[in-house]
Amino acid sequence: MRVVVAPDSFKGTCPAARVAAAIARGWRAERPGDEVVEIPQADGGEGTIAAIRGARSGAVMRSCGPVTGPAGAPVPGRWLDLGDGTALCELAAVSGMGLMPRLDPRGATSRGLGEVMAHALDAGATRLVVALGGSASTDGGLPVLESLGDRTPPSGGATVLCDVRAPLLGPTGAAAVFAPQKGASPSDVAFLEGRLEAVAARLGVDPRTPGAGAAGGAGYALHAWGARLVEGAPEVARLTGLDEGAAAADLVITGEGRFDAQSRLGKVAGHALAAFPRVAVVAGELAVDPGVPSVSLAALAGAREAALAEPERWLEAAGRAVAEARGRRGPGPFVPRR
Repeated sequence: MRVVVAPDSFKGTCPAARVAAAIARGWRAERPGDEVVEIPQADGGEGTIAAIRGARSGAVMRSCGPVTGPAGAPVPGRWLDLGDGTALCELAAVSGMGLMPRLDPRGATSRGLGEVMAHALDAGATRLVVALGGSASTDGGLPVLESLGDRTPPSGGATVLCDVRAPLLGPTGAAAVFAPQKGASPSDVAFLEGRLEAVAARLGVDPRTPGAGAAGGAGYALHAWGARLVEGAPEVARLTGLDEGAAAADLVITGEGRFDAQSRLGKVAGHALAAFPRVAVVAGELAVDPGVPSVSLAALAGAREAALAEPERWLEAAGRAVAEARGRRGPGPFVPRR
């Protein structure tokens, strides 16, 4: 058999490369004669540069020097040169929640992303790919545009990878849904919604555009700038070669920390389930049934806390469980959630 292991990161526990390696070890331990290929994934949020860099042998990291971090203090700026004129910039690397000393929903800024994009354009990039997701701010992306100044999208265009399909405004928008995850109180949410309404009035493009609410409205600002908003997971799959790898595979094993109702809405596991015919899911927790063979680490370990304490041990066990069931039941196995 040829098996492709293509999970997202298990946020807070394991980056995607380590998740893939652990699942692959488990499979190989059970079925050493199979070909197992690891292609770690991302959905356009944190880890996108790592996933694409690992899959593109000619890709080179470029330094911008210090840029403005989400709390205002300098952080290292970087972007990935794919070697064909394409520059990949990742918001989480310079403007992400993980860089905040403490959450500040009103004060956090996305400015550093614009500074990295400007550096890539000034270095001669002919195409931009911008990964949004994991942002600390809900500023509507205006600081990004301010950093870009009078620069326009390059000749090859600008593509924005969105990890959500949310609009800018309203009950399903950037402030209402995602600002509480960034520390916003109900009064903060009302303030931030007003800020985003002002951004929409100023920039004038349709705030209902899917993905406009990504990264606290940075998706909206970049759309107004002239970038194309796309779902992140399918584009990362293309850039990492997953689509080609999956076409020749007998099975694709995908995964994420928690599989729930949001997983089919632009996430890595949801893309795999929609795009590939033979898929198994490994998740830290299964809040809903993926409808395909699946393993929960929490169930294998006996408790969520046990799985979180030793994630790679239980990821390896999950790989063994999928492989064992595959061998026993043939082309359409069911993996018991144990």
